[in-house]
Amino acid sequence: MFRIESARIIAGVARIVLDVGIAEEIAQDALVAALERWPGTGVPERPGAWLMATAKHRAIDLVRRKETYARKLAEVGRTLEDVPPPPEPSERDDIDDDLLRLIFTACHPVLSTEARVALTLRLLGGLTTEEIARAFLAPEATVAQRVVRAKRTLAKAGVPYEVPYGEDRAVRLSSVLEVIYLIFNEGYAATAGDDLLRPALCEDALRLARVLQGLMPEEPEVHGLASLLEFQASRTTTRTGPDGEPVLLADQNRTRWNRLLIRRGFEALRRAGEGPYALQAAIAACHAQAVRYEDTNWSTIASLYARLMALTPSPVIELNRAVAISMSQGPAAALLIVDALTADPSLKTYHLLPSVRADLLTRLGRTTEAHAEFTHAASLTRNARERELLLARAQETAPEA
Repeated sequence: MFRIESARIIAGVARIVLDVGIAEEIAQDALVAALERWPGTGVPERPGAWLMATAKHRAIDLVRRKETYARKLAEVGRTLEDVPPPPEPSERDDIDDDLLRLIFTACHPVLSTEARVALTLRLLGGLTTEEIARAFLAPEATVAQRVVRAKRTLAKAGVPYEVPYGEDRAVRLSSVLEVIYLIFNEGYAATAGDDLLRPALCEDALRLARVLQGLMPEEPEVHGLASLLEFQASRTTTRTGPDGEPVLLADQNRTRWNRLLIRRGFEALRRAGEGPYALQAAIAACHAQAVRYEDTNWSTIASLYARLMALTPSPVIELNRAVAISMSQGPAAALLIVDALTADPSLKTYHLLPSVRADLLTRLGRTTEAHAEFTHAASLTRNARERELLLARAQETAPEA
């Protein structure tokens, strides 16, 4: 229950103390108070409200003890409870929501990507340091340091606890969306470890995207990201077999795809614009619409990747476009694109580049070259399940086979 309520409690308290680190400590103090009292008094009818009230009272007591607040209190001559929170700018896009403020604060660009992810999962996902460390296969001490340093950085930089407006909002929103996207991707295709999927991370990211949808209904890219995650999440149960082995898209049982999530994906897509996340969602929608793998509209997917490439040029996007072209125009046309990408230094350690190239070579009957590429791809991945799959493909194309 506390994991569900903690983000709102921290957000509500942060509005009083204007410091997310202190707000988190006060929220945890409220949890301790509940653990001490509820065994004797019973769980309140509205436990979330009880925790919020307890935390806010402690926050008010803390502010009252500060000398600066004492002077302000003497000047206004009223108690803190009687003083309304500072008004937000009275603009058309004004959003008066503590939780949204917390999201924008935790995802502030002043923090590194790793720090933003760790702090967001801690404050908004309700994950412990141990859980975050386990999810990203990082030492617990490292994650703890990231969280502590992130809080210090926000305090030192004087980052305001607010929702930005105008141009600042667009910049900060892209950071927020990126963090949620990264969290989902790590759950959908784990960078390293023994498991291909980490469903808990997918669930956390999807929940955050839905929360953001409700808080910012007029932002098209928010709906674009939510749509993309809904579509992707609809396939998670079919991406692995009984023993956790990867199942390729062509071999997935589409009757087991979650139709509710697919419907939610289409609903969100209708409210999305034509930004990068919306285009990725449109690509995912093409897969969702295909009853069979053979029915996939690869020409449309290739066109969407071309539009995405024009918006956000990336060798990874170009590699994905090559895959779509291989399905619509044949492997030879795609291999020309992939061969050109081998000179890109940013893909030097990207295991999917030799993996895609190996698949194209296999389809062209060049199995000896494909074997070398599959073996190379297996040496680059840090995920045990992917490595097993790539080594199996390498064995299939081995000269003796």
